[in-house]
Amino acid sequence: MTSLPERTQKKLGLVIDLDTCVGCHACVVSCKGWNTENYGAPLSDQDPYGADPTGTFLNRVHSYEVLPKQGPAQLIHFPKSCLHCEDAPCVTVCPTGASYKRVEDGIVLVNETDCIGCGLCAWACPYGAREMDAAEKVMKKCTLCVDRIYNENLPQEDRVPACVRTCPAGARHFGDLGDAESDVSRLVAARGGMDLMPEQGTKPVNKYLPPRPKDGLDRDIDVLAPFLAPVAEDPKGFLGWLDRALGRIDGKRTGDA
Repeated sequence: MTSLPERTQKKLGLVIDLDTCVGCHACVVSCKGWNTENYGAPLSDQDPYGADPTGTFLNRVHSYEVLPKQGPAQLIHFPKSCLHCEDAPCVTVCPTGASYKRVEDGIVLVNETDCIGCGLCAWACPYGAREMDAAEKVMKKCTLCVDRIYNENLPQEDRVPACVRTCPAGARHFGDLGDAESDVSRLVAARGGMDLMPEQGTKPVNKYLPPRPKDGLDRDIDVLAPFLAPVAEDPKGFLGWLDRALGRIDGKRTGDA
């Protein structure tokens, strides 16, 4: 069995804003592309264009309709991938040491050459964040794009996970959650960032920012009211001429009928 480090020098992870995520799946596509073409064994697909397609993904987006106590129902998009837990049960059950947690940054990885495909780590993960690749017969999981974030051949702005770089809504943030002064830690403190399923005791590094309540429909209408009012009851200039011309055409058609 594999042991976990007592402490790590950093706690690199993601902060995901559920209030901002629009469920576009751009993070899913970019993750699939980057990890198929670069790190480790490709993420395979089985009959991707058939009637029953299956494949391996390291990041998935689930959508739920939530009915709050007050106000209208809300559609919540919930991205989920490996949370790089401090007390990662997927690591401690691995019989070959293929799953491990790095001391330098806290990232949980799989050494695919040592993975025997037993699936114990998938059973141990309470978040369903590991996937057995049907073609390669090895366990796959989010790597936080470890081959990007340390790649000095990439521009600085690209040295973040592919999902973060690609998100058009800015819903995904990356940084050191072990540093209380980092941007991600400040964001978690300001927005009340939460752990996923804290009762499991895994101490996930990744955090979620809760969606804000959408209960201000009347207020929103009041704000928009000035912009919804007619620009002018009696249009003038070109618009006035166009309105009169269209009126004459409509009147002529009515008379012909």
